[in-house]
Formats: sequence, C-alpha cells, structure tokens
Amino acid sequence: MKETFGQRFQRLRKEAGLTQEEVAEKVGITPQGVSKWENDLSSPDINILVKLAEILGVSVEELLGEEKEKTQVLQDYDYKKAVLKIIVIDEDDKVSINFPIALGEILLGTYIKLGLKNESEALKDIDFEKIFELVKQGVIGELVNIESKDGSRVIIKVEY
Repeated sequence: MKETFGQRFQRLRKEAGLTQEEVAEKVGITPQGVSKWENDLSSPDINILVKLAEILGVSVEELLGEEKEKTQVLQDYDYKKAVLKIIVIDEDDKVSINFPIALGEILLGTYIKLGLKNESEALKDIDFEKIFELVKQGVIGELVNIESKDGSRVIIKVEY
C-alpha cells in the first residue's frame, strides 16, 4: 500500500527529530494544523511546501511521494542513447536542459567556453568530463544533487 502524504510527512518529521510544535512554529501555523496533515484531514498550502521540505531535509519531490531514482550501473548498454538532464534552480529561475549524451561532449565544450560554469555557485565545482566518463561506463540515475551556499541547486540525472 502506498504511503499517504500524512504518513510520509509524519515519518519524515520524526526522522528529522522534530515535534509537531516545532514544525508548526517554523512555518507559522498551529500544531493542530500539522496534526491535520499527519492524519490526512488536510494538506499544507502549496506556498509552504518548499519551506517544509527544507525543514525536513528532503526535496519537495520526496515530500510529495515521488520515488527517488536509484543510481545504477548497466551492462552492455549503448550510452549514446542515454539522455542527460541538468536542472539548475536558484531563487529567481529554474532551468532544465535535456540532451542526448551523444551531444554532451560538444555542449560541454561550448558551455565551458561561454563561461557559464561561473554563473552558479552550485555549478562551479562540477566536473562534467568525469560525469561523461561515468555515463560511458554505464552509470545512470541521479548523479549530482547539490545545493550551494548561494542557494542554487543543481541536479544532474542520466536516463536510459
């Protein structure tokens, strides 16, 4: 049976070592409101989902019940058929780029030449050459999920 939002929220809250009162105080609602979420009598307002995820130390996707993609190594696969997904999220924008791995090395060269690597604190230390090496060896799934000091977040996934 699939976990309800309330069950998942309660589990994540307890895993984070927080009481209902502490969560309520952090998001500016009553403890009764948190109790209603956990009992599936109501749901949090969409405007506080990001704050809740932050408090619980999870992504919004995980809070909402999306299965976390497992990273795995495939044998005998054609890496040129894989798709690289780069998602950059900062306070103003969310940019998502999807492209076949076959174009990756060409785009990587252009990316570095344009100096885009310095646009986001979260991107500055990512070694894309190593990512492409891993993909060629059969590694797929979520490869990078980092948040920088400036609040930028970068997620890099490979799908096959």
